[in-house]
Amino acid sequence: MAIQVLVNLLLAIFWLFVNDSYTLNNFVLGYVFGLLLVFLMRKLLPGRFYVVTLYYVIKLMIIFLVELIKANIDVIRIVIKPKMDNEPAFFVYDTDLKEPWEVVVLSTLITLTPGTIVLGVSDDNKKIYIHCLDFSTKEEEVEGIKSSLEKAVREVGEA
Repeated sequence: MAIQVLVNLLLAIFWLFVNDSYTLNNFVLGYVFGLLLVFLMRKLLPGRFYVVTLYYVIKLMIIFLVELIKANIDVIRIVIKPKMDNEPAFFVYDTDLKEPWEVVVLSTLITLTPGTIVLGVSDDNKKIYIHCLDFSTKEEEVEGIKSSLEKAVREVGEA
């Protein structure tokens, strides 16, 4: 992906030199033409087309922001209740992610979400140990993470 971005930027700069006009509009036009050329050369360059990866990164950020808002609302509900009836618990989350960086991203996103914290990751990167502030059932917690954050992280990592 980084090579595709570099080729696109070099083509945009080359476009500026060819036209002998160094304006932002001309750079954007060169970038769009370079993007078209990178798209046409995508079979020759390693990885998938970087705009697709960029789309999945933006999708992951939106999913995380939605989860962040929902978790903040849940924590606020716990805090403002006159009687604390939440049930904190530890549980083990089995992940299907292959790459270590994907596990790190998922663990970081879980930790950044209020009400949950990752305590550790197993040596084989298959199990994540999580503490949850309000634990309903393991199946609900696992399904919530798998269907949202883990799925989005996996989409970003697919080549």
